[in-house]
Amino acid sequence: MTVGVTLNASDAPNQVDATVQLAQEAAGFGVTSAWFGQTFGADSPQLAAIVGREVPGLQVGTSAIPVFGRHPLLVSSQALTAQAATHGRYHLGLAVGTKLLTETGFGLPFDRPIARLREFLTALRQLTTTGTADFHGELLTATTPVPARVPGADNGVPLLVAAMGPQALRVSGELADGILPYLAGPRALADHIVPALTAAAEAAGRPAPRIVALVPGVVTDDVDAVRAKATDTLAFYEQIPSYARVIELSGGRRAADLAVIGDEETVAAEVPRYRDAGATEVVFSATEIAGEADRRRTWRLLGELAR
Repeated sequence: MTVGVTLNASDAPNQVDATVQLAQEAAGFGVTSAWFGQTFGADSPQLAAIVGREVPGLQVGTSAIPVFGRHPLLVSSQALTAQAATHGRYHLGLAVGTKLLTETGFGLPFDRPIARLREFLTALRQLTTTGTADFHGELLTATTPVPARVPGADNGVPLLVAAMGPQALRVSGELADGILPYLAGPRALADHIVPALTAAAEAAGRPAPRIVALVPGVVTDDVDAVRAKATDTLAFYEQIPSYARVIELSGGRRAADLAVIGDEETVAAEVPRYRDAGATEVVFSATEIAGEADRRRTWRLLGELAR
């Protein structure tokens, strides 16, 4: 099972340079994958492509690109280019996004998100596997009057979805290669998420899906102070219904209840719990919230667990 980290250098003087340096450091510790979020700043497929070129052997991925405000033709072009740049080490994560960011940022109504996700995945799968598309849905049209193939990415791109709710899990099981659940603890994974996803994949005749569990966590001796900071940092997610639901299903009241914070023994003990709940990969996020020393301490442990 791979163990990865999310990389966040948005406060650096040059985000791209700093991200490459962080990725090199993570790989040096033995961490096997690096993941990049997507909001309105840096373009995550470009970051992944650059990091993948600069740090050979490191798996790279986006987690996750919202489908609102994007088009399958454009996302396919980004993803296939990143895949060619990394020689097959790129993983594309998608999400439905949130009503607040969609309507405020793009001026688009957050209507029928699951239907849009289904159509987006259907068109995108055609594009990433064949380099062509002829899709005409209710919400999206994607056709290729000229080829969309990117030489060097002929094996396609793994498609993952930040899915946790029943409808999104059903679509992901049918059309994607796996999911990227965040703030979903072992209880929610084992009892709700993994069974629903696996059943949908089996019904669609698809292979067993990947479950890439993203977990906020840090190794530190200052547990109380770091948990207080995590409480503030993660509070945003408590306002989003899908996250609030999965936090409750995980046995938490606040998002920070799902953060893994403690010494090496405490953090190391949590990784097998996610694996036993069905996670095929574990990716730690927010490792930077306690400062550089604890981030390095966390990455050192994660590299040991990845061996």
